[in-house]
Amino acid sequence: MLVLRLAKVACVAAMAFYATLVAFGNVTDYGTNFAFVEHVFRMDTIFPDATIRYRAIDVPWVWTAGYAAIIALEGLTAVLCWIGAGWMLRRLRGSAALFNRSKGWAIGGLACGFLLWQVAFMSIGGEWFGMWQSHTWNGVASAARIFMMFIAVLIFVSLPDGEIEGRAPLQCLTNKHVIIIT
Repeated sequence: MLVLRLAKVACVAAMAFYATLVAFGNVTDYGTNFAFVEHVFRMDTIFPDATIRYRAIDVPWVWTAGYAAIIALEGLTAVLCWIGAGWMLRRLRGSAALFNRSKGWAIGGLACGFLLWQVAFMSIGGEWFGMWQSHTWNGVASAARIFMMFIAVLIFVSLPDGEIEGRAPLQCLTNKHVIIIT
């Protein structure tokens, strides 16, 4: 169904757009978003009696490296999703096999986005550094919302597509080979 393929392309492009905006915001508003990373690493706003404070990192270059890695992964997510949306769009009217093969870049980008928000923000930030305990620097709810969007689109896009209704591929026999023309 063509509309289903278009929906998949649009969802991948929407996630690419989102990751692009996030990466752009982190670069153009570096200081504000860097403060978030710093406070999560420092664990200076978690519960006062928390026994996990030994995990805190009070080393500025580590904060910078962590933030740079986050921005790089956001950018990678955006680029992979944009490329994926483009490949899928170019093969929109192709055979089912061709369209299904065109999803690789998109699946890679969506998986990268899911892993970034689930691993970096939920697991490392939320659990290891106790971000969930902070009233000021708690990004757990936002991260959960974001990684759920990525996984939902990843599942949707990964579902195999069939042939477009009313359009079967033309098959030609030549010697010992079958050529499928779409």
